[in-house]
Amino acid sequence: MEVPRIEPVTPDITQENIEKILELFPNVATEVRDTQTGEVKRAVDFDALRDQLGDVAEGMRERYQFTWPGKRAAKEEARQPIAKTLRPVKERSKNWDDTKNLYIEGDNLDALKILRETYAGKIKMIYIDPPYNTGHDFIYRDNFRKNADDYAGDSGEYDEDGGRLVANPESNGRFHSDWCTMMYSRLLLARDLLTSDGVIFISIDDNEDGQLRKICDEVFGESNFIAQLIWERAFSPKNDAKYVSNSHDYILMYAKNALRFSIGRLPRTEEANARYKNPDNDPRGVWMSDNMTVKTYSASTDYPITTPSGRVVEPPAGRCWSLSKNAFLERLQDNRIWFGPNGDGVPRIKRFLSELKNDGLTPQSILFYKEVGHSQEGAKEVTALFNGKSYFDGPKPVRLLHHLITLANLDTNDTVLDFFSGSATTANALMRYNTEQEKDCSFILVQVPELTNRDRDAYKAGYHTICEIGEERIRRAGEKIKAEIEQENRQLELGAEPKQVPDIGFRVLRVDSSNYADVRRSPLETTQGNLDELTNPSKADRDSLDKLFECFPTFQLPYDSSIEVLSGSAFAGHTVYSVNGNQLVACFDTEIPESVLRGMAALDPKPSYAVVAESGLKNSQTVTNFTEIFKQAANARQGSTQIRII
Repeated sequence: MEVPRIEPVTPDITQENIEKILELFPNVATEVRDTQTGEVKRAVDFDALRDQLGDVAEGMRERYQFTWPGKRAAKEEARQPIAKTLRPVKERSKNWDDTKNLYIEGDNLDALKILRETYAGKIKMIYIDPPYNTGHDFIYRDNFRKNADDYAGDSGEYDEDGGRLVANPESNGRFHSDWCTMMYSRLLLARDLLTSDGVIFISIDDNEDGQLRKICDEVFGESNFIAQLIWERAFSPKNDAKYVSNSHDYILMYAKNALRFSIGRLPRTEEANARYKNPDNDPRGVWMSDNMTVKTYSASTDYPITTPSGRVVEPPAGRCWSLSKNAFLERLQDNRIWFGPNGDGVPRIKRFLSELKNDGLTPQSILFYKEVGHSQEGAKEVTALFNGKSYFDGPKPVRLLHHLITLANLDTNDTVLDFFSGSATTANALMRYNTEQEKDCSFILVQVPELTNRDRDAYKAGYHTICEIGEERIRRAGEKIKAEIEQENRQLELGAEPKQVPDIGFRVLRVDSSNYADVRRSPLETTQGNLDELTNPSKADRDSLDKLFECFPTFQLPYDSSIEVLSGSAFAGHTVYSVNGNQLVACFDTEIPESVLRGMAALDPKPSYAVVAESGLKNSQTVTNFTEIFKQAANARQGSTQIRII
């Protein structure tokens, strides 16, 4: 009996899309032969699909669209499977066994493809602060312009794996196109990760604001545009500005589905509360009057109103009252209508502060620095954590991210993703938010391990990549929050509940090639001599924990899952993992005796999934025994265990 395998590649998104189309329109299915493998596979007959849908835009040479050189390649890049995995880096992690937070080192396009397998539809909020493409701050992996020989003698930045990261000067003929290509492929994948009521925030400036807005309209849909926020990032003018001193940046805000998204309201401020007065000494307290007319016309709400002074008032032209006549009379009887101090004004509805306190304030599109901080504040926050040293250029202030997190309207246990992590302000802000709101939201940060400049303070202090600085920032920010809570708890009044320290840990994971060499061979490539090389494709520098993490996407297990090494006589001398209390059990030893397999099958609670290394099973008979052992265990009790080999 053949046991299913775990494939060390991410899903083929193109094939996924084909299956979705064929599910909707099964009559457009056809079969084609793959030119590389020779295998016959299902495909879409686009002529049949056109017949099904009609010639919607066929033949229309002029149509509304936003395009650039490289857009088609960006779509293809987003769909392309990769043979990569996330490898655990325990020595760089904090509170490994207890944390739900993740810090991923690696190219964010690869990371998004890997995360998509497990986190599709599970991320409530995404915030990114991508490079603004000013001509020097946008660097990216240059995979398509030059071969290895062309790099010789070239200058440029590199990541810790030696991958070249290239700047994008304005002299480049593809200045905007390269930036759009980079963003487009990543946003296509990011959308798949959002929950149905999720939201994404993207910081940007004038250089690419127009292009980004069009890309987001296409990826997320114009109807899901929520707002373009304007952040006042500077508080003093630059006298050396060529034309106008620019003191703001933008933050684009899109929902996955605007009909399902509910924006968070802001805490009430003393300034806002001070606007409420009580000129008529209403016993219900201070209030503010609100407009009682609307633009949408309805004959049932178009009626005359007689004020206390005897004056007759009708709605302004083209408008009508927001209340029906009966609803108006009810509020009038309850002293909830205000006609002005002289009793002859246009009627307005009284809104009492006592009834609004729990509602919060409606967010506004302009974010003033007095409320959310400015760029210098962000820099000072990082400098304070690193004992006066400035290791980041232009970090966002914690208050700004805290504000956006509030707008995202997170529930307890929601997840926030930032795949241009940089200075890790998102993690710092979320830990603060969890402390204040007593929630348990988690973060996933992704950052390419760009090397730091050897001449800068960060490198001299021992931080050789941006990731190392970001991770240390989270450690220090978390310890600062912990110390503040502990100090506050020491000063509690008798009987008061102490505050809980939020999750200030994180697991570090690194994007890397699969733990297994590619052993796929065509018949012509397979010889008797290389058969032995194919029996154990496991790479020599990978351990069993690496292999365990590569299994997680297959079973939709999050990377913060609890991991236990099982003990007991059945497992003596062998490493057997239990994930999430036996949801997955796995053994990757080079020799796995039948007693270990029986011990795994007999676990209580019953495992949902079981994985073993194929190289650890002696022969095909042992593989069959592996299947039979778990089948017998399933017959002895309800339910079955899905088994895999790798």
